[in-house]
Amino acid sequence: MYVFTLGGNLTILLLVCLDYHLHTPMYFFLANLSIVDMSSTFTTLHGTLINFIIGDKTIHFMACMMQMYIFAGLTCNELLILMVMSYYRHVAVCNSLRYHAIMSHRVCTTLAIMCWLVGFIQVLPIVVVLSTITCYRSNVVNHFFCEPLSLQKLLCGYTYYLELSIYINGVFDATCPFLLTFLPYLFIIATILKIRSETGRRKAFYTCSSHLTVVILLYTTLVFQYLRPHSMINLDSNKLFSLFNTAGVPMLNPLIYSLKNKDVKTALKRMLNRV
Repeated sequence: MYVFTLGGNLTILLLVCLDYHLHTPMYFFLANLSIVDMSSTFTTLHGTLINFIIGDKTIHFMACMMQMYIFAGLTCNELLILMVMSYYRHVAVCNSLRYHAIMSHRVCTTLAIMCWLVGFIQVLPIVVVLSTITCYRSNVVNHFFCEPLSLQKLLCGYTYYLELSIYINGVFDATCPFLLTFLPYLFIIATILKIRSETGRRKAFYTCSSHLTVVILLYTTLVFQYLRPHSMINLDSNKLFSLFNTAGVPMLNPLIYSLKNKDVKTALKRMLNRV
């Protein structure tokens, strides 16, 4: 899974960079999504594989905090990029005449930079608070990487307010991108239904299906992983959700976008012919 994730996303990234036919807003954000998926997988599974090979399962406390921060920041970043991709599709379907004026190179670059900045800034306060806590019941983390909930379970003392802030932050980080991701699809569906041609409606739905599939997969995993009541959280089952989130979804993203996308398959054939 680790090899397929890195290989698939790296292929998408190279295709977008090297093939000028893919120099469009859609593939620009898809390249950003590939970078996020590769970084998230490398941050979590790379250390796990080294642990399996070497047998040393120890990690320094600050390295653990850094791993948790990067993972949380990349997760928020992915939600924001998917939100921006939803806005892009709304412009392409509902406001196609002004598409090039709205989704200019400058606007796309600004949106991508904002996604990266906001994603890492909004998770910083909780990571800073956790890094200052020195009282832990154990030094054994019941997970394959430094995941926030597994570290939270090890805290000693009265941690209600910390738990509440983590839950509120999680709801805010997930709910706002969720609403702003799915709201444009209401307008997209309304616009598609007005298309008289059945072929045109099918083509419009087909172009949106890849993005919608990735969004549903990611949000379903995050809801079951983080938005359950605290009493229902089980770390053993949480590891399965984390594995799907850190390896399954990033591995499926290139397959979903490439297998269902004629432009990507054509660009891949052109690159193979050059080689």
